[in-house]
Amino acid sequence: MATININYDKLGAGYLFPEIARRAKAFAEKHPGVELHRLGIGDTTQPLAPSVVRALQDAAERLSKGDTYTGYGDYEGEKFLREAIRDAYRERKVEIELDEIFVSDGAKSDSGNIQTIFGPENIIAVQDPAYPVYVDTNVMAGRTESFNTVTGQYAGIVYMPCHEHNDFFPELPSEKVDLIYLCSPNNPTGAVATKQQLTQFVEYARQLKAVIIFDAAYSAFISDARLPRSIYEIPGADECAIEVNSFSKSAGFTGVRLGWSVVPKSLITEDAPASKLNALWYRRQSTFFNGASNIVQYGGAAALSPKGRRECQAIVDYYMQNARIIRDGLTSLGLACFGGDNAPYIWAKTPNGVRSWDFFDKLLREAHVVTTPGSGFGPAGEGFIRFSAFGRRESTERAMASIRAHLKT
Repeated sequence: MATININYDKLGAGYLFPEIARRAKAFAEKHPGVELHRLGIGDTTQPLAPSVVRALQDAAERLSKGDTYTGYGDYEGEKFLREAIRDAYRERKVEIELDEIFVSDGAKSDSGNIQTIFGPENIIAVQDPAYPVYVDTNVMAGRTESFNTVTGQYAGIVYMPCHEHNDFFPELPSEKVDLIYLCSPNNPTGAVATKQQLTQFVEYARQLKAVIIFDAAYSAFISDARLPRSIYEIPGADECAIEVNSFSKSAGFTGVRLGWSVVPKSLITEDAPASKLNALWYRRQSTFFNGASNIVQYGGAAALSPKGRRECQAIVDYYMQNARIIRDGLTSLGLACFGGDNAPYIWAKTPNGVRSWDFFDKLLREAHVVTTPGSGFGPAGEGFIRFSAFGRRESTERAMASIRAHLKT
């Protein structure tokens, strides 16, 4: 008799972003002709850099000829791309070996899949609020108990609250945990961890032989040279941290799909010596995944070339100008805002204690602007709204003009 994975039934609600799309679609159907301004999901809108486009075209052309056609590549990614990624880390004075880099189809996939190499009894800790994939995939894996509709939390997960009083970066867990999810720049709050803050977590993880899963997908948006772009800038992190990164936001690959993870060979756990986790991840990837598109990997290498990086940086700067427009506009209305300086998200406090989904509906109804309710990222996100800077400039400006003209605060 076939049975289902009952852990899926523990999920507290539908995935956040489809619910946003459902509400926006329902509003549009009731109000035909009304222009919706989308400052919600973090999907990029600017075209790919010219260097990337040429590399993709050239790679596709090579596949059309018998003497240059290639099939399967290395499971961990093409060597030329891993070399380019390694060299990018070297610029931050971080040394990583090629067989510690694993190319994938994106940071979201790796963030969800990486937990499969750890035992089901591991206790996880997450920043609250946090990107939903961290929590949901561990629920699906059976590491939690039921969802509490009152607290908005799952039994079995240690939530590390991020709020105004700790600058949206959590304190260390008060109990022993095994897997710690950190994201910097943070999605959704836009907060960026300092070296001192990350050092505390590295020391905690090394002492307890815990593992940090560090999401650096937005690291390209950090302009302050004092702030770390990689957890491996912290001494000892190679013994306790896995880093996930992506081309999606830095090079506009949200639809192209390309990312990577670093699993150091010096990484250890309570029951696994050095190199074991690296070998497990290689085994997982080679079994479940045949590697990212070889065409796309040429595009990724082009994005990391000197010319490609200049072109991609111009796109990052474009989005950060959008972030300033959003933040300045919201601040002018008296809304307290965070993020938007070293991250492409603005984390705005709802006025008068209005609940997140209620303010989402209010912005949609009055200003026709689609955002993301903070409570969708966890209970500590209640009372906040996330604005995304990934729209087109003219769309961003029209959205802010509509908020200033129509929102009744």
